[in-house]
Amino acid sequence: MPKSISSYHSVARGYDGDYDDATPLDNEEQLDTVSSTTPTSPTLTFRRGRKTHASDNDLTRHTVNERSSLLGHSHGAHSYRSVPATTPGTPRPHSVRHNSQLQLSSVRLRHSRAGSFSRNFSQRLVNALGADTSRRVVNEGNLANSKSSFWQDDRVWYDQFTSTDWVHDSIADAYRVKALRNRKDIRGRIAAWFDGAQGWILVAIIGVLTACVAYVVNVAESTLFDYKEGYCTKAWYLSKKKCCDGASICDDWLHWSKVIRTDRLDSTGTQFAAFVVTMIILAMASSVLTLASKTVIPSAVSLATLDENLGADVHPARDEEGGKRNLSPDARFDASQQRAPMVYYSAAGSGVAEVKVILSGFVLHGYLGLRTLVIKTLGLILSVASGLSLGKEGPYVHIATAIGNIACRLFSKYNHNDGKRREVLSASAASGVAVAFGAPIGGVLFGLEEVSYYFPPKTLFRTFFCCIAAALSLKFLNPYGTNKIVLFEVRYLTDWKSFEMIAFIFTGALGGVLGALFIKASRIWARTFRRISIIKKYPLLEVFLVALITGLLSFWNRYTKLPVAELLFELASPCDTFTDGGDGLCPTEEHIPEVLKILAIAFVIKAGLTVVTFGIKVPAGIYVPSMVVGGLAGRFIGHCVQLFALRFAASGLFDGCDPTGPPGSCVVPGVYAMVAAGATMTGVTRLTVTLAVILFELTGSLDHVLPFSLGILVAKWTADAIEPLSIYDLLTDMNSYPFLDNKIRPVFTTELGDITPRVREQRIVDISESPLVPASELREKQEYLHMCGEIDGGIVILRDGILVGLIPGPDLEFALDKLDNEENTLCLMSTQVGWAAGRETGAEDEEEEEDPTDFTPYIDPSPIALDIHSPMDLVYECFVKLGLRYVCVLRDGQYAGLVHKKAFVKYIKELESSGH
Repeated sequence: MPKSISSYHSVARGYDGDYDDATPLDNEEQLDTVSSTTPTSPTLTFRRGRKTHASDNDLTRHTVNERSSLLGHSHGAHSYRSVPATTPGTPRPHSVRHNSQLQLSSVRLRHSRAGSFSRNFSQRLVNALGADTSRRVVNEGNLANSKSSFWQDDRVWYDQFTSTDWVHDSIADAYRVKALRNRKDIRGRIAAWFDGAQGWILVAIIGVLTACVAYVVNVAESTLFDYKEGYCTKAWYLSKKKCCDGASICDDWLHWSKVIRTDRLDSTGTQFAAFVVTMIILAMASSVLTLASKTVIPSAVSLATLDENLGADVHPARDEEGGKRNLSPDARFDASQQRAPMVYYSAAGSGVAEVKVILSGFVLHGYLGLRTLVIKTLGLILSVASGLSLGKEGPYVHIATAIGNIACRLFSKYNHNDGKRREVLSASAASGVAVAFGAPIGGVLFGLEEVSYYFPPKTLFRTFFCCIAAALSLKFLNPYGTNKIVLFEVRYLTDWKSFEMIAFIFTGALGGVLGALFIKASRIWARTFRRISIIKKYPLLEVFLVALITGLLSFWNRYTKLPVAELLFELASPCDTFTDGGDGLCPTEEHIPEVLKILAIAFVIKAGLTVVTFGIKVPAGIYVPSMVVGGLAGRFIGHCVQLFALRFAASGLFDGCDPTGPPGSCVVPGVYAMVAAGATMTGVTRLTVTLAVILFELTGSLDHVLPFSLGILVAKWTADAIEPLSIYDLLTDMNSYPFLDNKIRPVFTTELGDITPRVREQRIVDISESPLVPASELREKQEYLHMCGEIDGGIVILRDGILVGLIPGPDLEFALDKLDNEENTLCLMSTQVGWAAGRETGAEDEEEEEDPTDFTPYIDPSPIALDIHSPMDLVYECFVKLGLRYVCVLRDGQYAGLVHKKAFVKYIKELESSGH
């Protein structure tokens, strides 16, 4: 049976925007994060509003804070809340649904189907029939009785987060487009044309704004970075490069040893002290800003963590013997209450893993808000300027996606439709990579390969346009002062030799090993050092210690002291001149062993610092730091191959390599640095085609695409053999995000019935005898969904055991909140009403008042249902390809249960952990 649009009627209401005792920045953040948990009704534009009643406003009777229980409200309250105001909701700016994730009083517009029942008739019917107690599930509604139902065996994790209903959003957009095309006048044609142009206008704006933010970050961090050595006397805001017009030494640049009197002080010691102190100040300032993005989640929510520290305590669902824990519901509830509320920081880390999960349809609000954008941008400038072993390229993806999310408010087409919004967010994330590496084509491939979950052809073209707009804007802004948009640019004029193929394969394998070992080392470090109580309690102390160690170790080695981008450029550069003194990376044959020693020391220091830096509470990326570690190892291998070729040139194995010519005429060590840099980043992130294109765009050398690609391929195979998870897969699993990977299909040998929970009376509405159901009974069922952690779940509607409809939990909650007298109201749950009611011509002119007791518009009359013996592969395809929230289960045509997407993801994770 085809999916009916009427099954997705959803009623929205506006808000008055009045936030008490809130700062302007808080108000902006509220606007970023507050909204309903379900998409806007596709028929909203066809509905008439009715006047509001006083009862609509009395929705905040209880005070809730972050330590309040999820069951803190009695059944009699109009609103059921499970999380505090610090937890963001789902954005629907023009229509805020009062739901479990909000604590804002709001004035709502009432909408319903027209002409089903009159309100007076329904009230008279209630008075005539009295309370239909035979239909009610007896439940007193006190907290003691609710606790046991909170921890059911089918309870899923990450319960205060919801997922996007892709099918609903697609249908909603279809009705919106149909309404536009029905207008045949000139204004209608202009409106239709403008509607089609909105996507292009939006991605162009996002590309320009992303480039502007990248320009500010690049210019500001380069100036602050040089403050560790001194300052410019002619203009304090200039970096050393601009102050000295590209020269390494000039009179206008004043070192701190000259500022401080050095009559009795050693100049090197003074510079060293100034370097370490400045690094610590910048790093801690960045951490203080990051900690301002603190968000608290109640202890009853069973999440491990929501950041990149990798050191969170995971509460297992199984005992030591591997069996499922069989604690009583009360015991589990008490255990959850003893845990402290979980705290996470939305501006910390790179944010790529969270962006990836958000684009898959998971609702994680506050992560792309204005407040997070401002904090992360300022914190990123300080963290990169401090000189820590981190990069700004990963956070660019998070920042660009946040810009895209905020820019979506310009057009209601994207602002009110989560599915359409995610198409724009895919383009935004790609533009972040485009400005980070100056690689627009690499950005498009990044969006396609790594972050995007739904990527139709039109999104591919718009993503390309967004990346080009960002690249052109960055070209005009010229942040590096070189009229180039690339992070660094190298050109290899000497082609590679055939004998180097084996060395390239070995370099790629080494990069894969380094990437996999980095993931394992980061996990070990986080679960040992980061779980020390004082470090866990005071994240600022960890930042101080890491900055102190980095300053003490980095100052004495030139290759650890340089900014990561400059260091990678120097490692990848070919040699034009060769010094007899042996300094630099272009030595003659006799000085190569000395350079190898310096590179080995720098590699050990940089690798260790990168491991301990990843996960601290500052905005930090892992892309370029991993490339630097690989580049050091690759340059080391390149000089070894170069030395071997020069000493054994007469053996005939090296294609006539001339040992009397310049050392670079035989082997170019910079090529090995680039191959190893890409291979190591592949080992960490498991990016493949994207990285090959990025390396090509950085070097511009078509001749060396084959070595780059070969190293990346070998690195991917090697890293997968050592560590199956990328760093982002590890974060996704650790955070228990309901991310259903559409690129990796598990091997299923089971049927749908194996994961179908038993039918519970609290999850069904039986209309066999009458379609009129007491509102109090519906309220109890809706609250039961909350207690089971399914804010975005649904209540199925049965007639004689046959599935005839489903009402989403958020829609049911909103419909109940509209009622004036919930205790004495019967609600119409019929599924046999004309679905076009309210959309006919002239329906807007009807004077009859709409009936809030008619719940028919909220009911989905054709929910997706599968037989209980359906293979699990079919279930997987339904969730992945259709983007469903839940699948109904039938046995011989009779309703047999409902499987939520989050429960299905949990089942897959258990399969993976058990080795199947």
